[in-house]
Amino acid sequence: MVRTSAPEDAYTAEPFLPERGGLPALRKAAAECRGCPLHRDATQTVFGAGSTDARVMLVGEQPGDQEDRQGKPFVGPAGKLLDRALEEAGIDPSEVYVTNAVKHFKFTQSEPRKRRIHKAPSLRETTACGPWLAAELAVVEPELIVVLGATAGKALLGSSFRVTQVRGTVLEEEIHGRAERLVPTVHPSSVLRSDDREAAYRGLVSDLKVAADALS
Repeated sequence: MVRTSAPEDAYTAEPFLPERGGLPALRKAAAECRGCPLHRDATQTVFGAGSTDARVMLVGEQPGDQEDRQGKPFVGPAGKLLDRALEEAGIDPSEVYVTNAVKHFKFTQSEPRKRRIHKAPSLRETTACGPWLAAELAVVEPELIVVLGATAGKALLGSSFRVTQVRGTVLEEEIHGRAERLVPTVHPSSVLRSDDREAAYRGLVSDLKVAADALS
């Protein structure tokens, strides 16, 4: 008897990508992704959301607890803070495309019904999910990518990325075969965890103003 490995053992989403179609086709296909083991415990795939014509794409780390339950990115506390910061920086939240480097919620849980605690995805898991992010970039073709945090930065720019070194600057890099402009900043969840939340929030808004200026 020949034993075959499960699809997730290959750690790549590539076999699950549709051959054609825009964001609706990608979203439908991603719902069935088994490209890494994270799908086993997550409630559902959380794909990107927004317009195909969006000038700005925001890339975060992974869905959180509320995103996993609702099936939409950035609908939890961090998402609400991000919307407020975008508006203050002069970027209309309704005119951006938001997504994550990883499309399934990774968490730890001491026992059933206990709070699910966010756990950072590994480089292997981020790489496995890379084809979805590449496909989103190819369809949306944003003028600018706002990189939210270290995990998103490493997914797009490599393992040497350090958000503290380049935040609030405009980078020009080749990403998945396309010349892209990027503005890195912190993930909004880090603002919520900060001891000085107001200072952290002001820093996020300042970085987003750099992104707004880059679009003008």
